[in-house]
Amino acid sequence: MTNKIIPYNPRLKILAKELRKQRILSKVILWKVIKGKSLKVEFHRQVPMLEFIVDFYCHELKLVIEIDGSSHQYDESFKDDMMRQQLIENYGVTCIRFLDSDVKNNLENVLKEICVKIDELMK
Repeated sequence: MTNKIIPYNPRLKILAKELRKQRILSKVILWKVIKGKSLKVEFHRQVPMLEFIVDFYCHELKLVIEIDGSSHQYDESFKDDMMRQQLIENYGVTCIRFLDSDVKNNLENVLKEICVKIDELMK
């Protein structure tokens, strides 16, 4: 499969680079197990897309993985996340979301869900 690039604001590249340096535990944990081609496909972290930066992205499958902290569970943040997700999905991208706490406390099930989605998209 060829990589499909979603348009993005070039000014976000600098911010994405800075975000990659942050050490948010749940994102570090997940990155350690999905980096490279450990899940049969390659993921990148902190990828600019449209006017946003997504946590993890597989170009090959057009798959976004987002990790939501506790602040994302409030009404306004949730609505913003859903609007952002819809805009991204309009480009044929599939988004899956996990809570920060699930990555930290239930990584095995998070990985299972990611693998199921990867298998589904590879067909």
